[in-house]
Amino acid sequence: MEDDPLLPDAVFATTGVENIPADNSSTTDLSINEQTNNGNANSTPPADFPDKNILSAVLQICRKYNLKKTEEAFKCEVNVTSDMVGISSDSDVSKVLSAYKSEGDPNVYKDAYADLMKFVENSLDIYKHELGTILYPMFVHMYLELVYNGYKNQAIDFMKTYGPKQEDYYQEDIRKFSTITMRHQMNRSEIAETFKSNAFIIRMSRDTVSILKRHLNEKDHSVLLNIIKNHLYLDMYEGVARNKGQIEITAGGMVGEAKREDNKAKVFYGLLKEPDLQCFFQAEEEEEDAGGDGDKPKKKKTKKDSLFSKKTKTDPNAPPNDRMPLPELKDADKLEKVKAIRESSKRVTLGADSLPSICCYTLLNTYYEVCCAEISEDASMLSVGFSDSKIKVWSLVPQKLKSMKNAEQLQDINLEADDVLQRIMEDRSAETTKTLLGHTGPVHKTSFSPDRTLLLSCSSDGTIRLWSLLIWTCLVVYKGHLSPVWDVEFSPYGYYFVSGGQDKTARLWVTDHYQPLRVFVGHYSDVGCVKFHPNSNYVATGSSDRSVRLWDCVTGSQVRLMTGHKDTVSVLSFSIEGRFLASAGMDNNILIWDLAHGHLLAVFSGHTHRIETLAFSRDGNILASGAQDCSIKLWDFTKFTEEISFDDINVCHNPDIKKNSDHYLLRTFGTKQSPIINLFFTRRNVLFSVTFKKN
Repeated sequence: MEDDPLLPDAVFATTGVENIPADNSSTTDLSINEQTNNGNANSTPPADFPDKNILSAVLQICRKYNLKKTEEAFKCEVNVTSDMVGISSDSDVSKVLSAYKSEGDPNVYKDAYADLMKFVENSLDIYKHELGTILYPMFVHMYLELVYNGYKNQAIDFMKTYGPKQEDYYQEDIRKFSTITMRHQMNRSEIAETFKSNAFIIRMSRDTVSILKRHLNEKDHSVLLNIIKNHLYLDMYEGVARNKGQIEITAGGMVGEAKREDNKAKVFYGLLKEPDLQCFFQAEEEEEDAGGDGDKPKKKKTKKDSLFSKKTKTDPNAPPNDRMPLPELKDADKLEKVKAIRESSKRVTLGADSLPSICCYTLLNTYYEVCCAEISEDASMLSVGFSDSKIKVWSLVPQKLKSMKNAEQLQDINLEADDVLQRIMEDRSAETTKTLLGHTGPVHKTSFSPDRTLLLSCSSDGTIRLWSLLIWTCLVVYKGHLSPVWDVEFSPYGYYFVSGGQDKTARLWVTDHYQPLRVFVGHYSDVGCVKFHPNSNYVATGSSDRSVRLWDCVTGSQVRLMTGHKDTVSVLSFSIEGRFLASAGMDNNILIWDLAHGHLLAVFSGHTHRIETLAFSRDGNILASGAQDCSIKLWDFTKFTEEISFDDINVCHNPDIKKNSDHYLLRTFGTKQSPIINLFFTRRNVLFSVTFKKN
């Protein structure tokens, strides 16, 4: 890979594939290794360590694969010889390394679980709800243990008895588990492998853990103790046990909640300082003044000087400008920013008494299913992806879409001319719509570059394509995902883009390299949506594992893990100032997160079907949501932020979560039978909506 001036040596040192594994493999033994409030576990090993059978199994594996140096290093490290521990057979190795151990009598499982449920139900109300969080993971692992050890009939009976008693949001996972009735099926099940390989995270107060520990030791339930030791992680904290509402609001993750240490890293959520555009404004003013009379230009100049001469304050929460190497702005980009600022000066300030105007674009006679729609930043173009692998781009302004002139015609053009971008386009090629062909599967997402000369698209064919909107053809095909790619998005500054796919990863790319710079690994299921932070230093991802994660583009590490959704997360949107993240999906709820601490702050409910799109107004006062229930809802985000006590959030690990949706809902607008697939606020705060009417 050749060096690029935009990327420092530190980035190239890790360029390619950088795997950031999820740190979910730790388990907690109630009798030995409790997780304390400061996150440090007691490292004292058990008295019988090292176990002879385990050592023998490890040595057997080393010999089987001819790992002589590893074998010698291992024997030296643990200070043993082969004669001391012997060498196990393959069957013994399989038994030692198996995920689940047999308790002999299969009826023990049902009796132990019934006793655990009874214990939880009869506990004091202050501890009952936290103790109840152990029931679901215990149920899953007991069922898998029965299946693993060949007790098929007992496993089916256990599933039928206790499966329906679990929480509603776990029922889809339980349905998948119920299809596993034999050991070999466990190896082919993704969800079973996930539970075998990762500890289920449960947050409990110290008092709750003590009560649970006392009960299990008194009853001597070895099956329960073994599962807690090998498959659960108790994240213990000091303080009062959480109530039912606090637990339910953050529950739902495939492998439990986030550990508190997952959200301790500092996040620079502030915005980067804008470049000085005064000189470009003055140059543009001089051109405008040349043909006018004396008075009017002066009035305009006075008005606009005040607009551009404002010095932007440095955000204390913003990252250093050189933390993430960003492309330098070209003169054309700066002039475009000047144009955007001038337009924003005419923006309507939205609020409860000033709702936005809504312009709805409806796609009619769509023979093939519409998969996605995207509007360019200046609201001049609309791109739509279809299930037949086509992409169509429409012009939303009077100017039609043109193609670049051929090579011979371009030789006659003065490249130094100010209007060179207009001169290189062929007027005779102007059309209202253009069609892009190249994908071999449904197109799930498109994204315009900030300068509107490029378009990204991703598809079920496992590829990402970069299209030129000057010559209307494919420039690059990026192949890195191993399966369908569900989402792709350009950075707000261009050059970088991020993708997410069925292979459970998100990837950070640059347009001039075929391979990704970062591979973000940690989700347990499909990454269905990705979103760049406004400062481009972070990427948020949402998954069908019902979690939302925030990744640092510079280090490649996960800096936030947020759980609370009860179904697939399908859409993300950052607030204008960068501190808040809104997420929504198939559970029909909008969750608002505080990136400073990773806390859930609010749940907005009201939609009755999957939420497809979220958009913040340009002034940040209103959050708009659109769903398959054919409705658009406007939420008062200003009122929400004014009612938040940030001091309480900083010191409390269980902040109060606002759930009074009607208090923040401003208005609901409905269509007849057209699902909302995209919402977009223009620079003047007009809300554009894209829908389609099914045949």
